[in-house]
Amino acid sequence: MSKSIKEIKQQFEQTAMEQWKTLYEQYENDERAGVQKIILDCHKKEEKLQKEKERVAKMREYEDTYCACEYICGIDEVGRGPLAGPVVAGAVILPKDCEILYINDSKKLSEKQREALYEEIYEKAIAVGIGMASVETIDEINILQATYQAMRMAISNLKIRPDLLLNDAVTIPEVEIPQVPIIKGDAKSISIAAASIVAKVTRDRLMEEYDKIYPEYAFASNKGYGSKVHTDALKQYGPCEIHRKTFIKKILENQEE
Repeated sequence: MSKSIKEIKQQFEQTAMEQWKTLYEQYENDERAGVQKIILDCHKKEEKLQKEKERVAKMREYEDTYCACEYICGIDEVGRGPLAGPVVAGAVILPKDCEILYINDSKKLSEKQREALYEEIYEKAIAVGIGMASVETIDEINILQATYQAMRMAISNLKIRPDLLLNDAVTIPEVEIPQVPIIKGDAKSISIAAASIVAKVTRDRLMEEYDKIYPEYAFASNKGYGSKVHTDALKQYGPCEIHRKTFIKKILENQEE
């Protein structure tokens, strides 16, 4: 007695994709439309996965170019634009030929995707470093210099000294390690993308904690960026301790007018 379409679907679902070939051979002559649809859908899933593998492999272009370097570190930052909170930098060294499917520039990913990738990055990475520059530092030395400071801190917090840095767009001053600045690097390099995700999740979690202390600004949802809810609260309540004074001057000046 042949299996029902439902049973065949369950069989595919419970079988690893690498072993689907055996099932294809078993059911390729089954003329039922439902069975042929299952086979077609599975082929589409394989094609989609293959395309994703090729995309991620392409994101290793720079890592492959500099493969003579044993430890290649991706560097990226998050939080240069917000009105509140620190700027956070991530530094990540991945193993050679590391594959992390669906990794991308953190801005192109959903919160759920970033959280899942964050865990995978920490599981697979050789080393991860985080650096932060406080709002006081940002106000004192400006956001660009504060960003560089956070990046240097992230590098120093790595347990292994990198042989090469792949940076998202910038060249970091006062760093002796060779650097390669890559425009839109978080979408072109797996190492920079990993650093982008680590920095983004770290900062987002921190802003969610600040939201518990200063709930009126809705930091959990806006992460310190200038949303209407945030700027309205700023005008109503004034700044809190984590607001960047140099970033909110115009908003407060307009309020006074």
